[in-house]
Amino acid sequence: MNTTLKVYQPLPREEVIKAIERQNPERVPMVRAKWWGEGLVEQYGPLLKEFDGYPEDVCNIWLEPLIDYSKMGLSWDLPVQDGAHDSRSIIDDWEKLDEFIEKLPNPKKDPRFDNLIHQAQAARADNCYVLFCWWRLFFERPWELRGMSELLMDYYVYPQEIHRLYGALCTLYEDYLLRAIREIQPDGFWTSDDLGHQTQSFMRPSTFREFLFPYYKRIGQVLKPHGIHWWLHSCGNNTDLLDDLIEAGVTVFHPVQKGTMNESEVAEKYGDRLTFLAGFDVQHILQEATPDEVRAEVRWLINTFDQPKGGMALAAGNGIVRGTPIENIHAFLDEAVNYGTEHRQNFNTK
Repeated sequence: MNTTLKVYQPLPREEVIKAIERQNPERVPMVRAKWWGEGLVEQYGPLLKEFDGYPEDVCNIWLEPLIDYSKMGLSWDLPVQDGAHDSRSIIDDWEKLDEFIEKLPNPKKDPRFDNLIHQAQAARADNCYVLFCWWRLFFERPWELRGMSELLMDYYVYPQEIHRLYGALCTLYEDYLLRAIREIQPDGFWTSDDLGHQTQSFMRPSTFREFLFPYYKRIGQVLKPHGIHWWLHSCGNNTDLLDDLIEAGVTVFHPVQKGTMNESEVAEKYGDRLTFLAGFDVQHILQEATPDEVRAEVRWLINTFDQPKGGMALAAGNGIVRGTPIENIHAFLDEAVNYGTEHRQNFNTK
């Protein structure tokens, strides 16, 4: 692809906040739009440098609370880590729960914060919106700890144990967040829980409300007094859970996955209460459409989710993977930044 790429400046922190809080931003922010997924770097290598001029409008600071279970000093042998995390079972017997909770890390002693503080200082010096991030919360991490099929049965067979595990994880998360708030002073918190599959949520809303909602709410109660936006990534159909997620305190929802959720209906019903990090379809449109069709889809997403005063950012729906035409990636990013500016200008000059 021979393209002379203009270099676009990232949005200042204040403009990202305006978009999230519906205060008339100058452009639709681009957040995780350049999400290089499985095999893409291997396929294109240095060609991906052509996209460096497109903006990333937030600075991500990552810290995984539980990154290596082998360092916890658990007394049992752990499963091999080369499989998918939903097929593992770190706690294969609830008799091991007490020891697991006892040996959870202490956020107050985590030495990784020294490096994170330097990252945050550099980001603030550039007036960049700072996201404190980790993957997996109260569904994805427990399915790693118990295995997917076991976890879905646990809600019915071992409810007390589930609440004990969730309570311990929630305390761990709260302590990490409180330390981050003191030392990093982030603008937002990014995390994930893939709560949906292609047609509906993984669990009944009543199950979510009984087992996950109380702990989601505790996270929201940590973030809200400090004015920190809560960004949640959850693939699949989350429609039936959006009211609970909003009540718990989620501020920004990603991706509203195409083909699983009705984007127009979701935007209409929830656009005044929830900001959307709308995810471009990386499964089909970005891989299979023409560049013109990609551009048309970008415009449709912005027209659908961007309210007169904001309430939208734009992302890849998930990682952009091997086999995606490079000209489609260019069309997606180019249309996102240019139409995202034009659309806001039309609103702001009315």
